[in-house]
Amino acid sequence: MTTAIRTPALDAAALLDEAHQLAPQVIDWRRALHQRPEVAFKEHETARFIRQVLEQIGDLEISRPTETSVMARLRTGRPGPVLAVRADIDALPIHEENDVEYRSQTDGAMHACGHDGHTSIALGLVTLLARHRDQLRGEVRFLFQHAEELSPGGAEEMVRQGVMDGVDQVIGLHVWSAMPVGRIGLISGPAMAAPDTFECTITGKGGHAAIPHGTIDPIAVGAQVVSALQHVVSRTVDPLDPVVVSVTQFIAGTTFNVIPSTAYLAGTVRTFDPALRSTVPVTIERIIKGVTSAFGATYAFRYEPGYRPVINDPALTARLTDVVINTFGADTLIDMRPTMGGEDFSAYQQRAPGVFAFIGAGNVGEGIDFPHHHARFQIDERSLDIGLRYLTAATLDLLGTA
Repeated sequence: MTTAIRTPALDAAALLDEAHQLAPQVIDWRRALHQRPEVAFKEHETARFIRQVLEQIGDLEISRPTETSVMARLRTGRPGPVLAVRADIDALPIHEENDVEYRSQTDGAMHACGHDGHTSIALGLVTLLARHRDQLRGEVRFLFQHAEELSPGGAEEMVRQGVMDGVDQVIGLHVWSAMPVGRIGLISGPAMAAPDTFECTITGKGGHAAIPHGTIDPIAVGAQVVSALQHVVSRTVDPLDPVVVSVTQFIAGTTFNVIPSTAYLAGTVRTFDPALRSTVPVTIERIIKGVTSAFGATYAFRYEPGYRPVINDPALTARLTDVVINTFGADTLIDMRPTMGGEDFSAYQQRAPGVFAFIGAGNVGEGIDFPHHHARFQIDERSLDIGLRYLTAATLDLLGTA
C-alpha cells in the first residue's frame, strides 16, 4: 500500500513575507539595470541580463518573442487559469543628472521612467513563484517587453508573436513618482489616454529680415497656428471630455537676419474617447489649412495614431481592489483619477481583461519628486518591495493555489 504525498497548502502571509525578504535582491537587480540603460528596440544587453537571471532560477520555458524581448512561462502542471504579468524594459534617450553610485554609465540613456524597477519586480515574482510551483495552479506567463517608450511600441509586436494566446487575464504596474511611497493606485475603466502625435511643415517665402513685406514669414504664420490650436480643446470639445492638444516643437530659421522658407511644428494629442480621437485631427488640419491659406503659406500635415487608451477591466479592478485592501489595508489604496499619459499595455488588453496599477514611488522629504522622463527622476526603492508584494498577492488571488 502506498501513501500519497500531499503538497502543503500555500500560506499567503508566509509567501508575502518571503517576497519582502527578496527586496534587497530586487534592489540589486534594479541598480544593475539602471547602470546599463538601453533605449527602445536596442535592449540587447538588458534582454541578455533578464535571460541569465531566468536561467539561474531554472525550470522555466524561456523564449525570445522578438529580438530584444523575453518571455518566461511557469507551468504548474495543474489545471487553472493563464495569467500574464507584463514588465517593460527599455530606457529613455536622456542624460542622467542624478549623483548616485548606480547612475547611468551610458551617455545619453537613462531609466527615467522606472522600467528598471518594473523588470526587477517581475524577476522577483518569478523567483518567488518558481519556489512554490508545486503549490500553484495554472500558468504564469512573464512578458519582459521591449520598446514601451517608442511608438508603435513593443507590446503590439509581442501580441503578434502570440504571447497572449490562451491568456485569461493580464496585469502590470508602474512605479509612480507623483504618488507617495506606500500607496497603491487603481483606476476602474479608462486609466491612460491614447497618445497620438502630429507634425506640420509650413512653407512660406524666405528673404531678408529687413524686407519682411517681400516674404511670407512661416514663423509668424506658425505662431498664429499654435495660438489657433489652443481653440481645439477650449472651443470645439465638450468641457466634460478629457482631451489634450500640445505643440511641443517649433523649429525654424538659422540666423538673425534671414526669414526662413519653412517652419516645423510637432505635438501630441491625448484622448480616451474613440470618436474624439477620430475628429480631433480633422479639426487640427482644418485650422492649419485656414491659417496658412489666410497668409499665403502652404502646409504639409502628418498625423500618427499612437497606442490605444488603457482601459482597466472593471470587474478585475474590483477584485484587485479587494486584494490591495486585504493585503495592505484600506489606507494604502488610492482611487486614482485617470492620467493623460500613454502606455502600450493597452495592446494586451485587446486580448484579455487587464488591470494596470500604480505603485507610489515618490518621497518629497528625500527629494524624490522629479517627474517621469526628467534627468533627475528617481524612485523611493521601498516601492519595489511594495510592488512585488502587490503582484504576489494579485497572482495568488487570480491563479489560486493547489
